[in-house]
Amino acid sequence: MNNYSNLALSKSKGRIFKEANSLYRTPFQRDRDRIIHSASFRRLKHKTQVFVNTEGDHFRTRITHSIEVAQIARSIAKHLGLNDDLAETLSLAHDLGHTPFGHAGEDALSECMVNFGGFDHNLQTLRIIMFLEHKYLKFKGLNLTLETLDGLLKHNGPIKDLSKVNKLIGLKSLKNKINFINSGSLEAQISAISDDIAYNNHDIQDGIRAKMFNLNDLIEINFFKDIYKSHKKNIQNNNKDILIYQIIRDSIDLMVRDLIKNTKNNLKTNKIKSLNDVYKLDNPIVCFSSKFIKIEKEVRFFLRSKMYNNKKVLLKNDHGKKIVNKLFYKIKNKPKKFLNADQLKNDPKRAIADFISGMTDRYAINLNKSI
Repeated sequence: MNNYSNLALSKSKGRIFKEANSLYRTPFQRDRDRIIHSASFRRLKHKTQVFVNTEGDHFRTRITHSIEVAQIARSIAKHLGLNDDLAETLSLAHDLGHTPFGHAGEDALSECMVNFGGFDHNLQTLRIIMFLEHKYLKFKGLNLTLETLDGLLKHNGPIKDLSKVNKLIGLKSLKNKINFINSGSLEAQISAISDDIAYNNHDIQDGIRAKMFNLNDLIEINFFKDIYKSHKKNIQNNNKDILIYQIIRDSIDLMVRDLIKNTKNNLKTNKIKSLNDVYKLDNPIVCFSSKFIKIEKEVRFFLRSKMYNNKKVLLKNDHGKKIVNKLFYKIKNKPKKFLNADQLKNDPKRAIADFISGMTDRYAINLNKSI
């Protein structure tokens, strides 16, 4: 087994506000623990993944999704000899900035904020961990390591245009400690692609559970047909549900195997010897082979047509958008009724976006009813 521990982020460059190191936890373990103990992380249990969580107890929410991403990322990082604590931390935190009602809620809040600096759930994650969580006497936010901040900022790759970062975070707040042009660490790349592996597979499982499509629809995709055939001799009528679990498990396993193999090839082909080589490379090193990129596109197309564009899902999304929209304008008209003077003193519109994006689906629905 190849070990790439020389490419792992093993030491931290520190935090924005200086703190003494812990005797019994690494800086990245402390980051992870701060995220898990945050109110924003707890609220993810009542935020939509695809299905509003009032619809059934077994559908995924943002919190179960984040835990599943962390498990996949941790396994990949550990196998490659990288920093699995950092990969896990980034995965647990990556969705903290999500609005209620999933991407529909984000679209609605982006429209409301279009003339006030915009909204972006990735950057909202940074706002939460840097300013909005209040747990410490000496500083605002969770004061996570620079490596965690860097990885979360680069969830979608290096940042070429800094204007949005400046509007939503403020470049001064980062004290020149982040190099935006560099690619993210291998741990950050692993976390980002583990997100894709988790939601593509688990949305299929949730879609079947919600009866949006069935196994016969799924095995129209050759990738899933091959997995299905490999289990054919063990299939009986009474274990059809177990079969779905088995297919999803195999699918995740095959994707992870391909990812690891292809990442090793990329490290070799690009002659990656140091962390600096990782940062300087424009394209991600952690990625699927062309065969699996094609499979992933097919899966996404399938989910879009069968599930995300399903009438029931679109209706729910529409309802969520209306709630976010209505809340924004109601709060904007009487901000002092909902937010305190301290929150409103710098940028009232941003404070409203912070407030709404932090809401759970349930809280937003109830607040909307009460006003």
